[in-house]
Amino acid sequence: MIVVNLPWPPHQLNPNKRLHWSRKSRAARLYRNMCYVLTKNAVQSSDYHSAGCGKMVFSIEFFPPDRRRRDDDNMLASFKAGRDGVADALGVDDNKFVTSFEVCDPVEDGAVRVTIQERAQ
Repeated sequence: MIVVNLPWPPHQLNPNKRLHWSRKSRAARLYRNMCYVLTKNAVQSSDYHSAGCGKMVFSIEFFPPDRRRRDDDNMLASFKAGRDGVADALGVDDNKFVTSFEVCDPVEDGAVRVTIQERAQ
């Protein structure tokens, strides 16, 4: 099992924002790279070794930056670039993930905690 603490997705990645594609693309690329690096560091400092052939349980805990109400589907959509960065760091296609998520209490600046483990066959 591996646990990775990631930053809250940038507001530009919220699907309700009406941004020019280039601004959204830049924010997505930067967030994906940041999640890649943080996941790679977490993998290197753990004893995690993926068999690479089976499904993985991909649990996401969203810790919003404030108490404003948010749609859970928008949080998932905002985190897509982060999910791709995690998959890149693990060297797997994200279609291997069996995803579950929950929204937790707010923390300062917001955060996303991802837990990945091999799914029992």
